[in-house]
Amino acid sequence: MARAPLDLEAMAAGVRARTPAWVARAITLVESTRADHQAEAQQLLTMLTPDAGRSHRIGISGVPGVGKSTFIDALGSDLTAAGHRVAVLAVDPSSTRSRGSILGDKTRMARLAADPAAYVRPSPTAGTLGGVAKATREAIVVVEAAGYDIVIVETVGVGQSETTVADMVDTFLLLALARTGDQLQGIKKGILEIADVIAVNKADGPHEADAKRAARELAGALRLIGGSPAAWTTPVLTCSGAAGTGVAEVWAQLTAHRKTLEENGDLTRRRNDQQISWMWAMARDAVLSRFLADSDVRSAAGTAEQQIRDGSLTPAQAVERLLAAYGRLDPR
Repeated sequence: MARAPLDLEAMAAGVRARTPAWVARAITLVESTRADHQAEAQQLLTMLTPDAGRSHRIGISGVPGVGKSTFIDALGSDLTAAGHRVAVLAVDPSSTRSRGSILGDKTRMARLAADPAAYVRPSPTAGTLGGVAKATREAIVVVEAAGYDIVIVETVGVGQSETTVADMVDTFLLLALARTGDQLQGIKKGILEIADVIAVNKADGPHEADAKRAARELAGALRLIGGSPAAWTTPVLTCSGAAGTGVAEVWAQLTAHRKTLEENGDLTRRRNDQQISWMWAMARDAVLSRFLADSDVRSAAGTAEQQIRDGSLTPAQAVERLLAAYGRLDPR
């Protein structure tokens, strides 16, 4: 028995009215992978898009243990106290075996989770590339339409998640951690190149001196690789999310970066480029989904997998057979 279609007009009105339950239902809809849900999600996004786009979108990443959630809890609480409405889209790591997810960000952001001016949404990555939930872009539209003027996307800080998030936000903040020995251990050149602001976290107590030393080394590394475009020089600061020190200074740099983008016209260009990137990402997902759902491909896949296992077929040859089964490539 087919379910009744959702009342999308009511859902859109509930999101615009800033009702948390409607915001949660809307994000659940855009996160769904069911074909009927996806069709409804696109209709909902069409309704909400005119009310979106007016927030400061901030991506925050860093290695596990750097203190992202604690920092966001401190920053977000300061912002809501100043009159802002803050939405946090926290992408949790999903198990590649069970597809389960811890979804513990609400417990790590205790103040924001209880703040009526904030909305914290943990979302499982479900194995998507870079540890970024597939529907994060759509979720940004939903929370912006709900009147949240600061949108923070927190990533798991592994793989390609940094570059993926940088392609959907206005300002990218990299949180670093002072370590014993080589302070730059584990920080890749590519991540430094996309960071708009860098902050060494946990700069308190006995770790303060190490944090300042790490900040100097990071600043030196940025000078060597050339850093960001000439209109903006990536600052390196120290802070402590747990103690609340330096958080205001980090926010000042985040807002200064956004102002620079607005003044030189880069904000519009960046967001237009992101929309095009979004289009191609959706196109790739749609093509792959249709390919995998094709009955002829599924039928050929079992034989191809077995032949790869017994060594009679290479992966490249198997791909050609699958494409031939799909009818898009003549078999050789």
